[in-house]
Amino acid sequence: MKLVKFTKKGIYCIPGKFYLDPWYPVKYAVISHGHADHARWGNQHYLCQNDSKPILKHRLGQDISIESLGYNEPKNINGVQVSFFPAGHVIGSAQIRLVYKGFVVVFSGDYKTQPDFISTPFEPVKCHQFITESTFGLPIYKWKTEQELQKELQNWVFQNQQNNRTSVFLGYSLGKAQRILKLIENVDDVFVHSAIHNLNMAISNAGIDLPKSTLITSDFKKVDVQNKIVILPPALLGSKLIKKIPNAATAICSGWMHIRGNRRWKGVDAGFAVSDHADWDGLLAVVKATEAEKVYVTHGSQAVFSKYLNEIGIEAHELKTDFGDEETIEKEAQKPATL
Repeated sequence: MKLVKFTKKGIYCIPGKFYLDPWYPVKYAVISHGHADHARWGNQHYLCQNDSKPILKHRLGQDISIESLGYNEPKNINGVQVSFFPAGHVIGSAQIRLVYKGFVVVFSGDYKTQPDFISTPFEPVKCHQFITESTFGLPIYKWKTEQELQKELQNWVFQNQQNNRTSVFLGYSLGKAQRILKLIENVDDVFVHSAIHNLNMAISNAGIDLPKSTLITSDFKKVDVQNKIVILPPALLGSKLIKKIPNAATAICSGWMHIRGNRRWKGVDAGFAVSDHADWDGLLAVVKATEAEKVYVTHGSQAVFSKYLNEIGIEAHELKTDFGDEETIEKEAQKPATL
């Protein structure tokens, strides 16, 4: 059955007459999560998971036409049953399940199978066809547990404090920043950039609890942040702000930091492989758990991952999209990233 087709505007549900995370303006957009490459401005109407609603309104405008659903709360759109299931990627992230005349398609958006301390844990959904990301679809990528990451980040802060240095974490404003906040919660005072602070306020005002943090303003006093913790968007690496922070020790939090060469290339003091995407084992486990007859592989290592799936007997096809990676997301969300 032909339930979806892949168009220049994005993934289109034929009988439902709506798009999934379209990259050009459409009448009706069903959105998996709030990152800039999945939730774009200009659509006439948006449908998302409840926790994504304040994020989309903050990023796209308070006056957008938007409705939301809870997880596993179905809505009928032109005969297609639409529902959201946890993707474990960021707050409010969801897999989009479509059912039409008994045929099931699941669009994963972005997802992470490793539980963290802040997002709703991923749930596999059985389907006939599965559309999966493959950002880290290479066997080299294998993540540590959240408890191991927590210990790494906190020990790094303690070490910096012993050396009279201020710990500066670099992570994109939606997802990574909130996750870092949980990983270093109760260690010391945390200061955040305005892009992170404003998003945190939108999330908190919607009733979602976040660890305490303080906005770092342009006239901040060095003594206030000395030996403390600062979280900034990656776009501010090398900026005047970082140079003003006393004895700053910088660390990038990204799955790409799993490869040591990336740390040298970025010119930072440390790199932590904190990723909001599934690793190789996670991707494989999810595809198998869906029991899908056909898999479409989107952004990332499409060629490698789809080739491997075919080799183990799972029909897979590469799908070219306009979805990006963490660095692209941050650049799009911060235009410009200034204090």
